[in-house]
This record gives sequence, structure tokens and C-alpha cells, in this order.
Amino acid sequence: MAKAPDFTKGFQDMMQNLPMDTSSLTEAFKSQSQLGERMSRVALHAAERSTEVSAAWAKDTIARMAELATSKEQPADYAKAMSDFASAAAELAAEHMSAYAEIAKKVQMETVDLLMNAGKDVQGDMQRMAENASANVQKATRQVQDAASNLTNKTQG
Repeated sequence: MAKAPDFTKGFQDMMQNLPMDTSSLTEAFKSQSQLGERMSRVALHAAERSTEVSAAWAKDTIARMAELATSKEQPADYAKAMSDFASAAAELAAEHMSAYAEIAKKVQMETVDLLMNAGKDVQGDMQRMAENASANVQKATRQVQDAASNLTNKTQG
């Protein structure tokens, strides 16, 4: 039975003779890693700020509830206290929702800025990889042509 030829050695030799510059891949990886770090920083800052707003809102609400929980002289005073609490709660809600909107707006602006800059970085990385690949192919082509020329000269001489 015929044995299948082993091309492993030939492929290993070919890959060793083809120069490969991985610096562009390394740069692309670094760019993506830095983008991830910056995006995480934006998200964590937004979460921190959002937590601060939530805590302030809760603290303000609890303070208003303490006023509501005090005993009153007249039944009408309870109705007025409830009305004041509802009014204050609506005002607090508007203030804090506005703070959340500012956080979201800042996150959106920072994210767009990061992604636009990342697009420029990726474009530059792709261009460098293409240039490296082109240079490597040209070098490999010259090596193959030189080897073929040498082989032709040896067979003719």
C-alpha cells in the first residue's frame, strides 16, 4: 500500500524561510487592550457617579420621611406633611434624574470619542500590517526568483 508523503518538513522549511513581522499584531493587541482599559474606566466612573447620585437621593428621601414621621397636632397637619413630602419627592426625583442624564451624556460623549480614536488606531494598525505583508511577499518573491535563477544556472552550467 502506498504511503502518503509527509509534507511536514517542507512546510516547516517554507515557514522558516518566510519572514514574519509580528510587531504590527503586537501593536494591534496593545491598541485593543488600551481601548478596553479606557472603556472600563468610563464605565466604572459612571457606575461610581451613579451610585453617588442614588445614595444622595436615598439620603434626601430618608431625611424627608423623618419630617413626615413626626407627630402632628391636627389631622390636617398630616395631610399637609404628606403633600409637602410628595412635592419634595417630585422635586428630588427631577434633580436626581437630571444628574443621571448628565452621567449618561458624559458616558456617551466619552465612548464616542474613544471609539473614534480607536477607529483611527485600527486603521493605522491595518495599514502597517498590509505594508509588512507586502514587504514580506516582495522579499519572499525575490528569494524564490534568486533560488530559481541559481538552480537554472547550475543546471545549464
